[in-house]
Amino acid sequence: MTTTRRALLGAGAALSAGGLPWRSARAQAANTIRIALLCDFSGTYRDVTGPTELACIRQAAAEFSNRGFNIEVVFADNQNRADVGSNVTRQWFDRDGVDVVVDGGASSVALAANEVVREKNKVFLNTSSATSDLTGPKCSPNTVHWTYDTWMLARSTGGATVRAGGDSWYFITADYAFGHALERDTGTFVKGAGGSIIGSVRTPFPGTTDFSSYLVQAMAAKPKVIGLANAGSDTINCIKQASEFGLARRGIKLASLLMFLPDVHALGLGTSQGLICTETFYWDLNDRTRAFSARVRPNIGNNALCMNHAGGYAAVLHYLKAVADMGVAAAKVSGAETVARMKAMPCDDDCFGPGTIRADGRKLHPAYLFEVKKPEESRGPFDYYKLLQTTAGDEAFRPLAEGGCPFVRA
Repeated sequence: MTTTRRALLGAGAALSAGGLPWRSARAQAANTIRIALLCDFSGTYRDVTGPTELACIRQAAAEFSNRGFNIEVVFADNQNRADVGSNVTRQWFDRDGVDVVVDGGASSVALAANEVVREKNKVFLNTSSATSDLTGPKCSPNTVHWTYDTWMLARSTGGATVRAGGDSWYFITADYAFGHALERDTGTFVKGAGGSIIGSVRTPFPGTTDFSSYLVQAMAAKPKVIGLANAGSDTINCIKQASEFGLARRGIKLASLLMFLPDVHALGLGTSQGLICTETFYWDLNDRTRAFSARVRPNIGNNALCMNHAGGYAAVLHYLKAVADMGVAAAKVSGAETVARMKAMPCDDDCFGPGTIRADGRKLHPAYLFEVKKPEESRGPFDYYKLLQTTAGDEAFRPLAEGGCPFVRA
């Protein structure tokens, strides 16, 4: 069933760490931090954001209760449309007293919301939108880019594929900001390593489910690698259909540049085994990630956790620490000052461990290159990854001097 944005707004209008309803009393509002999750609840990216990320944000709010102020969480479906995302964001600020927007979702939506947040001097915690432009030419003093970005993915997954001999590429690219940025950043790494880009094709977003004609075009170019610059159900459909075409038998490697654990879960290990991907969180990485997963598992059912979900939890938790440090009144007055306080404070949480937020808003933490296990290697539910490589946070992301953030001097 398709859920409308209005229904989602209504459904999400009341929940907090303390279980308080949304009240209009002035005293209550003055001591309340309102957090709004803007992402996909019904489309391509639902499983990698949506209800599971909402549960993780609620987990952060619950863990931060009894700190002297109230926390309320609302949410809306962005429908993967920039106009919807910007309109909802503006309404939240103008009518509903929201202080911080989390996620953003599709990069086109995030870029639009980013401008509204800066205009209104609120806070934007981007946790799943991938475009590296958010810490480059579109960076804002009101925005923190958590989790990952296209530059990091290109360096990790793209770089590993080139090192393994995949030096000629053809891209199948989602035709919007995220896909364009991922193709651009990966192409830069491929060419920098001596490889070549022999072609690309762009697929309509959202709404494409049959990728067979695009795969045929790609195979006809005879590349060593077909790079998938897409995500969510688009990636799942591409991999399934590529398997049906027998790409491996034709000597062509498939590089999924952004793949999440829920995608592997949907595909099954039989189809996805051997694929490599990069995430900055894995539930079974260490004792702390396992502890977080155990805490949130009762609230997410049989959904697989991925870095987007963890990013929502961790970003909100760090934001709330900054609010507690500076006081609710000051945090509500200036989003830019709140983000500055977040940057000044060291980060540490069970999902990403210790880290920092750079002057351009880039959250720094390690990136992990994983290979999907064979079915016989898996020991139980969601045991899908084996670790190939760890890149330290100060090396995983684009150097500050190369981003072009207009308000930062490297």
